[in-house]
Amino acid sequence: MKMIIVTGMSGSGKTVALKMFEDFGYYCVDNLPVELLLNFVDLTIESERGMKGIALGIDIRSGLNGLQEVFDELSHKKINMEILFLEADDETLIKRYKETRRNHPLATEGRLIDGINLERERLAFLRERADRILDTGRFLTKELKQELKKIYVDGKSFNNLFVTVLSFGYMYGIPEDPDLLFDVRFLPNPFYDQNLRLKTGEEKEVADYVFSNNDADIFLDKLDDMIKFLIPRYIDEGKSALVIGIGCTGGQHRSVAIAAALKERLDNIEGIGVRLEHRDMGKNISRISQR
Repeated sequence: MKMIIVTGMSGSGKTVALKMFEDFGYYCVDNLPVELLLNFVDLTIESERGMKGIALGIDIRSGLNGLQEVFDELSHKKINMEILFLEADDETLIKRYKETRRNHPLATEGRLIDGINLERERLAFLRERADRILDTGRFLTKELKQELKKIYVDGKSFNNLFVTVLSFGYMYGIPEDPDLLFDVRFLPNPFYDQNLRLKTGEEKEVADYVFSNNDADIFLDKLDDMIKFLIPRYIDEGKSALVIGIGCTGGQHRSVAIAAALKERLDNIEGIGVRLEHRDMGKNISRISQR
């Protein structure tokens, strides 16, 4: 029987992940005290409930004293255990806490950011020991479920790197978080074609227009080659999230088409997760329509 320890930062989506594991047929328990973990595992394994596995939520609320020794004992017993560590950047965690109006367990009487920083310090040993690390900062709930399904139901390999291909428009400002940023304003602009102006790069006629110029294919080939060179090196360095920004003027045509084509290529790389996000698609349509 497989046992998954679901852990990570408060506000990173652990409760959501546990509910998803329950849907997948796992027996789930959240916030189990560390002192009870060994007894619980023994009793559950002996019960033979016909479940796919066990998913346990362990975090800062559970008390972490002695957890290292518990993991060593589980390894000694040859329990098929895996640690899934969920995280997100400070800005995302702060936003989520403000939206839910809940208190951080380590910041009940102080600043939220101080509680987040202290939690990162206390959970560092867990992150270092984790088998899989997922940065949930850009995940919608349905996307997190899809990614967990790929890993734990479909059995696809995963090397702890999740890639977001992000299209955007320079007229709305450069995104704050891209690790790699590429400007595709050198490509022919469908905006100047009256039949395409109010369409987006997701539509075939717009994508065909963008790729009618051979430069788009050459650029995509070179970009694809460079990213495939970088990915294994990022994984070796322990990077868990990579954001690739693709920008054009309005974020509606060229960047959308190139980002979609790049995402399709990256989908073929084993061991990484990939998602596509169009930050500004549609904004320009609304602006033109209001004239």
